[in-house]
Amino acid sequence: MKNIYFLGGGNMCAALLSRLKTDSDFRLFVAEQNPARQAFLRQTFDITVENALPPLTADDILLLAVKPQDMQNALQGVQANGALVLSIAAGLSCQTLSNWLDNTHRIVRIMPNTPAQIGLGFAGLFADSGVSNADKAIAEHIMNAVGKTVWVENEDDLHTVTAISGSGPAYVFYLMNALFQAACDLGMPQDKARQSVLQTFIGSAQLAEQSGEDFGELQRKVTSKGGTTAAALAVFENAQTDKIIQQAVIACQNRSIEMSKQMG
Repeated sequence: MKNIYFLGGGNMCAALLSRLKTDSDFRLFVAEQNPARQAFLRQTFDITVENALPPLTADDILLLAVKPQDMQNALQGVQANGALVLSIAAGLSCQTLSNWLDNTHRIVRIMPNTPAQIGLGFAGLFADSGVSNADKAIAEHIMNAVGKTVWVENEDDLHTVTAISGSGPAYVFYLMNALFQAACDLGMPQDKARQSVLQTFIGSAQLAEQSGEDFGELQRKVTSKGGTTAAALAVFENAQTDKIIQQAVIACQNRSIEMSKQMG
């Protein structure tokens, strides 16, 4: 059994705790300074929550769940002592974290997303030079508890993961809200509009997953020539909506790169 020491007790920490608390492979500990959050975590998960981390060993796992801008201060006085370090702090490179943690390179960077809160997340992972295959298996085990994972070969690829899946839920909610508002404007009651939008997205995602078909092919199967769907898609195409989405993703990726440089 290994110890997982969480530094920071925010939402992603809570998502992981909710799934890992029954996992016999791990003992869980949280370092969190906010008294109200401490009380919530103790009451909800029945685990040890303290103000600071205890001394670490090489057998331990340190999971960094502090906001990126607060990380350097949070790591003051913390020594990795060979522990496996998992970081879900966006924008903080392995080298930056190594500089703050006595030059360890046993670091896995993780870019999760918010559906992890219900066990349906997606995370990109990158392993620094000091990470073994056994370490990678542990990192996967932990993150698979809240969704699915993919390893990237280059650390810079995490910027793309950020732009697609990390920020992606916001794009989906944006489109959901637009459809909801359109339904309401056309006279549908709000409760029925919400139900209609929700079930459309749930059903479409599950159909895509179960069929394994190309997204474009699935779109074509819904679209009859000269029909209602074709009329709607023509508006998207005339507005070059696909290009706008690509531009938005690139803007997100560029901002991720810029923030990483600023924080590094």
